[in-house]
This record gives sequence, structure tokens and C-alpha cells, in this order.
Amino acid sequence: MTTLAALALAFVFAAPIVAAAPVVGLANEVAPRPSAPVTTPAEEEYNKGIRAKRSKEWSVATASFRKAVQLKPDYAEAWNELGYALRNSGNYPDSIKAYDEALRLKPRFPEALEYLGEAYVKMGRLDDARQVLERLKPLDRGRAKELADEIAKAQ
Repeated sequence: MTTLAALALAFVFAAPIVAAAPVVGLANEVAPRPSAPVTTPAEEEYNKGIRAKRSKEWSVATASFRKAVQLKPDYAEAWNELGYALRNSGNYPDSIKAYDEALRLKPRFPEALEYLGEAYVKMGRLDDARQVLERLKPLDRGRAKELADEIAKAQ
């Protein structure tokens, strides 16, 4: 028998033995289960608000986002979504306050800038919307184009 054939036979017969060998120390261990992400009450309210936003239930969304920011006042994303819900309810002055708070907490927040600019457009404050557009351009071209389009439609 050639050396190559002997090695092949040794591999074929040894492989099942190696595969069947027990792994020492693991027999009694239980694999950890993936745990569900832990959410805070503020995040739960935020998620409730997002669901209401998707269904365009603006009063429910507004209430949930308000609750989220009461529970976690530094929650920039919830402030932004509160502004969005308020704007879609037609409450432009309060939506601007919410966007301003989101931007105070997170100054380079493209979504909040775009939404703030759109609120200004709805209020007819096109110069303010243009100022927001200039802040938005270096952060997110796509959102800047959307805001520029809204400004152009309003003129």
C-alpha cells in the first residue's frame, strides 16, 4: 500500500472516532438564551407613538411622545417625533418648540432640521425655512433636497 493510500484510510477510519469524542466540560452546560432587549418606559411610549404615527393617529402619537419626553427629558428622538405629530395635527407653534428641543439636545440632527424647516414652510415663514435648509445641506443632501422642494412649492 502506498503512503498516500495509507493516509487516506487512516483519515477515513479516524474521522468518526474524532467526531464522536465527547467535548469535556460542556455536557452539563446550558447554552445561554438570547434575551429580549430591555426597554425603558420612555422607549415603550416612544414605540407606541411610532405605531400611532404609522396609522396617522396624531392625538395618540402626540400623547405617547409627550409621555416619553416626560419620562426621559433628554430623549432627542422623542422630541423630534413629538414635533412631527404636532405638525401633522396642525399645531405648528408647539411643533417648532419640540423640534427646537430635539436640536438643543442633538444639534446635528438632520431629520429634526428637515421637519423644523417643513413646519416653517407650513407657517409661511420661508426665510426661516431657508436658514434651516442651509444648516441641513452639509448634514444630509437627501433631506435638504426634500426641504428645498417644499420651499419651492410654497413660493
